[in-house]
Amino acid sequence: MSNSLKHLGIIMDGNGRWAQKHGFKRNRGHEVGAEVVRDITAFCSQHNEIETLTLYAFSTENWRRPKLEVDFLMRLISRYLNKELENYMKNGVRFETIGDLEPFSNKLRKTIEQTKELTKNNSNLVQILALNYGARDEIVRSVNKLLQENREITIESLGSALDTPYSDLDLLIRTSGEERVSSFLLWQIAYSEFAFTKTLWPDFTRTELESIIENYKKRERRFGAI
Repeated sequence: MSNSLKHLGIIMDGNGRWAQKHGFKRNRGHEVGAEVVRDITAFCSQHNEIETLTLYAFSTENWRRPKLEVDFLMRLISRYLNKELENYMKNGVRFETIGDLEPFSNKLRKTIEQTKELTKNNSNLVQILALNYGARDEIVRSVNKLLQENREITIESLGSALDTPYSDLDLLIRTSGEERVSSFLLWQIAYSEFAFTKTLWPDFTRTELESIIENYKKRERRFGAI
């Protein structure tokens, strides 16, 4: 019996290196990377098993990048959402986010909330963008939430207080050759399978994703049992 794949997570890494490799400025790598997000999301929306796709788009550490690059990324996220709405509706994709949106501009937060509202009834796929996200930050915020509500901290209560109530991750993919999780969904990947590829994110394709999924299906997941 092959493994089910309901929740797929991807750390989209390598935009900057792709741009440097091709003689472009880093921002061009981010632009091409956004196009790959569009294609991979469309693929997942048509997949017969995948219910949730969580993408690491902007981490809490990314604020350390040069201001010009950060400002460009903020504009790119807004532009992506405005352009993507039609595809969300066509492909039946519901848009959600995890992370702390408070530092974002009012305009960007409004765009995010409007996109969530307009896509809330779509049911083919939930696409979650991790924005200003770090798993340690998420866990700390969740614990504080439970303490404020005077609730006992258990595995169940903490799990339900996290940014996303969706299922634990089945498969985590990281592109670009790096083999670390970089504070991405630390709670949710407790029993995930990992796949690392040297492909830079702007070069990542449906074909490679299909190959990774095929390999994943052959693995034996025991969840701590024999």
